[in-house]
Amino acid sequence: ALWPAAAVEVHTSKEVDAVNGTNLRLKCTFSSSSPISPDLSVTWNFQPEDLSSHEPVFYYLKEPYMWPAGRFKERVTWDGNIERNDVSIVIWDLQPTDNGTFTCQVKNPPDVGGTIGEVRLRVVQKVRFSEIHFLAVAIGSACVLMIIVVTVVIICRHHQKKAQEKTTEVADTELRERENLKIREEKEASPLED
Repeated sequence: ALWPAAAVEVHTSKEVDAVNGTNLRLKCTFSSSSPISPDLSVTWNFQPEDLSSHEPVFYYLKEPYMWPAGRFKERVTWDGNIERNDVSIVIWDLQPTDNGTFTCQVKNPPDVGGTIGEVRLRVVQKVRFSEIHFLAVAIGSACVLMIIVVTVVIICRHHQKKAQEKTTEVADTELRERENLKIREEKEASPLED
């Protein structure tokens, strides 16, 4: 009988967008049918959008190794945790030239075959100050408008209540005055009857 071939499965996001000039954690996790080996290795490569040749980005074997040359020199750091099956990296100060596909490959002897994780990175330009300014003004204006509306409603209700109280007071006063007038008229009328 044939045994199924041991293999490492690698999991990554398919596509990621990030703002020019920021840092990005490229997440990569793996699962293996074998326990984690001391000879486990991780290889990160990059292929630019123009589909030119793959460039090495990062390597891990017992410890992280930064690549001494290339576009990612001194811009990549290890952010993984082998015990948690996490082999992620961070890329610093993203540039438009970083647009392309990153591959993450894990070998965990005897599991050396398996899937290779791919992440397509798209670096977008920073939001212009005018757009941020416009957004801040719009949100600020909406908040101020809301406060004004609430204040006006409260003031109107307060005035309505006062007006109602005044109307009730005036009606009560008029009623008392009418009663007093009636009593006076009755008093004035009764001596004439005598």
